Amino acid sequence: MMAVTSACKDSSKMGIDNGKYVRYTPEQVDALERLYYDCPKPSSMKRQQLIREYPILANIEPKQIKVWFQNRRCREKQRKEASRLQAVNRKLTAMNKLLMEENDRLQKQVSHLVYENGFFRQQNQNATLATTDNSCESVVTSGQHHSTPQHPPRDASPAGLLSIAEETLTEFLSKATGTAVEWVQMPGMKPGPDSIGIIAISHGCTGVASRACGLVGLEPTRVAEILKDRPSWYRECRTVDVLNVLSTGNGGTIELLYMQLYALTTLAPARDFWLLRYTSVMEDGSLVVCERSLNNTQNGPSMPPVPPFVRAEMLPSGYLIRPCEGGGSIIHIVDHMDLEPWSVPEVLRPLYESSTLLAQRTTIAGLRQLRQISQEISQPNVVGWGRRPAALRALGQRLSRSFNEAVNGFTDEGWSMIENDGVDDVTVHVNSSPGKLTGTMQNFANGFPSMSSAVLCAKASMLLQNVPPAILLRFLREHRSEWADSGIDAYSAVSVKAGPCTLPVSRVGCFGGQVILPLAHTIENEEFMEVIRLENMTQYRDDVIMPSDIFLLQVCNGVDENAIGTCAELVFAPIDASFSDDAPLLPSGFRIIPLDSKVDSSSPNRTLDLASTLEVGPAINRQPGEHSGHHGTAKSVMTIAFQFAFEIHLQESIAAMARQYVRSIISSVQRVAIALSPSCLGSNASLRIPPGTPEAQTLARWICQSYRYFIGAELLKSAATEGSECVLKTLWHHPDAVMCCSLKALPVFSFANQAGLDMLETTLVALQDITIEKIFDENGRKTLFAEFPQLTQQGFVYLEGGICLSSMGRPISYERAVAWKVLNDEENAHCLCFMFINWSFL
Repeated sequence: MMAVTSACKDSSKMGIDNGKYVRYTPEQVDALERLYYDCPKPSSMKRQQLIREYPILANIEPKQIKVWFQNRRCREKQRKEASRLQAVNRKLTAMNKLLMEENDRLQKQVSHLVYENGFFRQQNQNATLATTDNSCESVVTSGQHHSTPQHPPRDASPAGLLSIAEETLTEFLSKATGTAVEWVQMPGMKPGPDSIGIIAISHGCTGVASRACGLVGLEPTRVAEILKDRPSWYRECRTVDVLNVLSTGNGGTIELLYMQLYALTTLAPARDFWLLRYTSVMEDGSLVVCERSLNNTQNGPSMPPVPPFVRAEMLPSGYLIRPCEGGGSIIHIVDHMDLEPWSVPEVLRPLYESSTLLAQRTTIAGLRQLRQISQEISQPNVVGWGRRPAALRALGQRLSRSFNEAVNGFTDEGWSMIENDGVDDVTVHVNSSPGKLTGTMQNFANGFPSMSSAVLCAKASMLLQNVPPAILLRFLREHRSEWADSGIDAYSAVSVKAGPCTLPVSRVGCFGGQVILPLAHTIENEEFMEVIRLENMTQYRDDVIMPSDIFLLQVCNGVDENAIGTCAELVFAPIDASFSDDAPLLPSGFRIIPLDSKVDSSSPNRTLDLASTLEVGPAINRQPGEHSGHHGTAKSVMTIAFQFAFEIHLQESIAAMARQYVRSIISSVQRVAIALSPSCLGSNASLRIPPGTPEAQTLARWICQSYRYFIGAELLKSAATEGSECVLKTLWHHPDAVMCCSLKALPVFSFANQAGLDMLETTLVALQDITIEKIFDENGRKTLFAEFPQLTQQGFVYLEGGICLSSMGRPISYERAVAWKVLNDEENAHCLCFMFINWSFL
């Protein structure tokens, strides 16, 4: 028998009212528990029904059952809260331990630096004395001091490999927990309970290195298993082949590995590594997995050079995994590489000399994979379109990997280059190997076979000047109509679906807009997956008009403009509306990588293909009128790759289409980059003035005339005396944001001056995708709707100051605003015009 009392105030009062403790038999408690899981909060009628349906509860009053359920809910809430607090406490304890270890390491590093400083000061004094001594002995001694010892080749026998492994272990531990490398905190990555971990990058060592310390809710053996499977989480890893496995006498394992990494751009060769990996358990129970390149060995297996890869070197790196009290693991990750930057053009070398990029693409990626898998185990819920997180993660990995394959175009995967059309800006590869399409595109539910027999990829790389990658990528994501061709989207969508024919590009209509459907996020929101629906497509098949929507699966990361040195990617692929597991994926998209270059050798006003800038010069390809200022501004390299499935006999026409399409995208990105670049607001603002068409000049004249008619003042002081061209120019440079919207039921913007475009963070083309209700907050919309009748009747209205939003979602404050109707020459209403006065970003 058991006694139950109320844990809540209300239920306690009920228990007192009854005047006694309520006792339940074990059978009654079991029955109530089963009912609780079906319905934790039954209504009065439900409780009456329970008593009738369960005879075992017949002697219990409904009020007593109500008290029992209240108590049970309170206990459940307390249990969950206690579990949450225990988890937070474990995390804080582990993080505190990591911070204490980091503090000890920093203190040791300070002591080491103080010692080295004194040593080098003494050496400097000795060197000064030596230079004043002209004796033979001093000269010989000085020469011997700078000699470099030559190590004999290492023995690659099992005993020799074990010696290399133990040496690797010692060097790795000295980096993970010691002072072998001078670590500095990675910019923008502050340690704390909610952070992914403690992230550091190297300062002043050979090659590039990064380190992470963190807590994950997985056992050490599971952590090691995940991290060893590098292709499953490291998206630049093409393959890891285990060529030999040796067991050591101390229970460890030595593996000989060959690893290949994809190149991030089309302008640099891929990397490969010949590695030794050593797995062992330390005396304190910690699990260690460490690696290094196998160089200068004799009497052992070797890996000859593999074209087109450049053999890079991995210095002692790896993972130290320690079991954590209460479950989980504390992990130290070290990545240390020499990526041979000499093998790429000078303008690209910062990509291979950046410890920050190594940390983001490799070290943090490994830690994030562990965190995601841990979360998936604890919360294995369906998140989007019926997919579990693990399935979506695998889908994102597949999308990213296919994009990397397209960018690199390796011959052993069936890719071959076709001749260009006389211009080298766009490279075209074709893959007609049977395995490229067979299996994923062979048959579909409607019974039609796929007619596409090959895949074509058109790609290019370009240099961007003074444009934050995150802002540019966010613009490309949110304003697809600014750069995408709806006909190409429809062609790509149809060509990867089953059907009796492949549609020519010229037979596809336009789309009405895009809708972004969220699908999944990583736990740190660094990457998210979504489905893009392009609405109201009009496709022609067999001369029959077929309106439909097109769906794109899209992965996006690096859109946080506050993150320093972040690589930004937008990769997408057409999918069927059913989103089946065997859906073919031919990803296309953009990758933007910041370059921390000290040399600015090209014009800041041009976005050039890097193929024309490999020879660094002071004035290469500079056009008349271009400025050469802004030296030292931030640069980044963008890689564009688009894939198309097609029938092999259409190769020539599809190749021509693909080249032209990628060139049009390059032109669009150039225009957007110039519009988003803050450095182009000054002397280069003329590049952003809209074309001086008669329509634009007429609209500017109507705006000024209507302002004078309704408000009785001049919008522009010289508007009454100057011609239409001067009126447009003056309006364009007006300090307040002036923008026009249509008179439709859902008004969209049709024109804005320079200040208006800056305020909305958009361009003239993308302006037409913005409706007026999107830029106002709730209060602003209420005010506008309340004043709209007055605007309609008297033709103008003044609006109080408030808050609105840019197309990028940033809040903007304005002191006041005025709206008026714009009349044409026949005095009919043409559009509405808004002017926001004294606006600024918050």
